[in-house]
Amino acid sequence: MKRILLPIFLVVFTGCAELAQIAKEIDTNRPLTQTEVISGLKQALTIGADSAASELSATNGYYLDQLVKITLPPEASVVTENISKLPGGEKLVEDVILRINRSAEDAAKEAAPVFARAVTGMTIQDGFNILRGEKDAATQYLKSQTYRELYNLYQPKIKKSLDKEIVGNLSTNESWNTLTGQWNRVAGSIVGKMANLETVDTDLDKYLTEKALDGLFLKLALEEEKIREDPKARVTALLKRVFGQ
Repeated sequence: MKRILLPIFLVVFTGCAELAQIAKEIDTNRPLTQTEVISGLKQALTIGADSAASELSATNGYYLDQLVKITLPPEASVVTENISKLPGGEKLVEDVILRINRSAEDAAKEAAPVFARAVTGMTIQDGFNILRGEKDAATQYLKSQTYRELYNLYQPKIKKSLDKEIVGNLSTNESWNTLTGQWNRVAGSIVGKMANLETVDTDLDKYLTEKALDGLFLKLALEEEKIREDPKARVTALLKRVFGQ
């Protein structure tokens, strides 16, 4: 009797395995549900945001990455050229840039929770718009939801670096305001206007904070692009299903 049952058991077991595989293939090819879309996109956003924030918050995450390194605005040449004339002046300027980038790296450590809160508020409509949108649609969604909060996170840290004294008991901000103020008086004079000189109205804190955030969202966009275009970057079954279709 056992000899008869064993072949039957193997046939039935094999048949069940084949049916399970067929069912799995059918399940994989069925249309995405709203729940799957939202869950998959939230997962992708969370993974991408964590990766971008982690990369930038590491030591030299900003400073040694030429894609996102924060430098002084072009208008700052009036400041840097004067400081560079002093002994060790070039090093002073680079130290300022280093401190600014270190401040951005410090701020990036707190970016992931900000992104996480935005992800939880995603609606079904948001999800489908992102899925069918441009290759950086998820990044643009997060930018629209988090920019102001992230700005308020980064700006004080950047400002603290700019307010540190560098030379002659002057901070970068004080040097900037003094030198650009002098330049603007000349540019705004009759002689300056005749020479078509333009005033420098750059708010240094604002400019550098915006550059830091540009770097953050650039990194996030690159992470999103990986998930959309590289199957290897879809590290969970849900991501493979949502972005595979």
